[in-house]
Amino acid sequence: MERTLGRIADMCGGRLLRAADADKPIAGVVIDSRKLGERSLFVPLGGSNVDGHEFVAGALEAGAASLWQRGRAGAPEGALIEVDDVLEALQRLASAYLQESGAKVVGITGSNGKTTTKDMVYALLDTKLRVHKTQGNFNNHLGLPLTLLSMPEQTEVVVLEMGMSDLGEIALLARIAPPDVAIVTNIGESHLLNLGSRHNIARAKLEIAAGTKPGGLLICSGDEPLIPQVLEEIKADLPQDLRIFTFGADAASDDYPIGMKPEGGGMAFSARSEGEARFAIPVLGSHNVGNALAAMAAAREFGIDAERMKTGLANLRLTGMRIERLTGVSGLALFNDAYNASPTSARAAIDVLAGLQGFASRVLVLGDMLELGADERRYHREVGRYAADAGIDAVYAYGPLSADAAEGARENMAPDRVHAFTDKAAMIAHLRAHLKSEDAVLFKASRGMRLEEAVQALQSEPLTGENGV
Repeated sequence: MERTLGRIADMCGGRLLRAADADKPIAGVVIDSRKLGERSLFVPLGGSNVDGHEFVAGALEAGAASLWQRGRAGAPEGALIEVDDVLEALQRLASAYLQESGAKVVGITGSNGKTTTKDMVYALLDTKLRVHKTQGNFNNHLGLPLTLLSMPEQTEVVVLEMGMSDLGEIALLARIAPPDVAIVTNIGESHLLNLGSRHNIARAKLEIAAGTKPGGLLICSGDEPLIPQVLEEIKADLPQDLRIFTFGADAASDDYPIGMKPEGGGMAFSARSEGEARFAIPVLGSHNVGNALAAMAAAREFGIDAERMKTGLANLRLTGMRIERLTGVSGLALFNDAYNASPTSARAAIDVLAGLQGFASRVLVLGDMLELGADERRYHREVGRYAADAGIDAVYAYGPLSADAAEGARENMAPDRVHAFTDKAAMIAHLRAHLKSEDAVLFKASRGMRLEEAVQALQSEPLTGENGV
């Protein structure tokens, strides 16, 4: 974003403390004082340990400008915009910049698959348009405005991941950046700890539908009965002329895959919506084909044809730890899906592992799935049982909750094929001693379990035995 400081004051609803600074040129917004440039606007956010206002004087000395909370004493002399609330001013500035840019918005939410779908939408639109997208996990009330403010002025479409942990949060994000196209990937069990039920999760996710622009397009899973139920409940809040397009596993949805099969380390499929055209994605899993169908529906809205879709999907680059295939120094096949986990995404990962061909053994390493609420132990046990029923050859469970997953697995598979650990180093040592180079190992856990440390160890260190699992 490039604007004068005076214009920025108008956009964020603030007041310049010195009229002489009105023409000061600003390029870029930062919240970390270590990343300041001479033309930066510093946003001094409050934190639990440090208040950004403590760094404002240094920002001004470096030639930057800054926001300043109205009523706070000790304002230093310099290029300051006084605002009622620093965070709200940042959000207001981002929304105004988006509106001035004229960029269209694709907003994406869901319990699982948001980031993968975001990457797919970007890859498809990038074949024809100037596109900007959420980086990393910048998908909340702070990250989304920063994503918008980092958007080049000539952007035609911005693809925004919209995350939440409670009711009202996606509604706020949709007010900042009202979607022209909204995608709801699915309704899972993530955030049950806060929301209490899948029904409430559906209500929270579908706030994006209520925030979509009039005449906009809602793309959602046709396999989830909660979605039409909640849409009926909130129909008075939905925008005028909202269009709905569903994707799913079969003909009950507007679009569904045909002839889907694993191919070359990814998935190949046709789509009802695109006739006989054949598509390929470089990532495994039928759930990722569903994500691709959602992304393709968004791409059609912007005039992307089937040939461009083929090119975009073939060149897809996914954010790390989404069934990312790696190879250990001993030749071991590693599938890293440890960025996050819920029962829904864990079952999808197990399906991927069970469908792998040509390996001596297929091994699941499952870490705790967090924020599942009062029924967390039951969910873990059910996932363990699902792994056993899917024909997985061995299960390694890491963490106190995953001990229940191990118990569930033992109900339907030999006890010596199930191993439970609370010590990560001990689990890694056992894996190195018992895996073979011809095995495939898939890792699934919530981000807080840091299961990627086990992936990295098996990737960089040789196996120590040939005993099998």
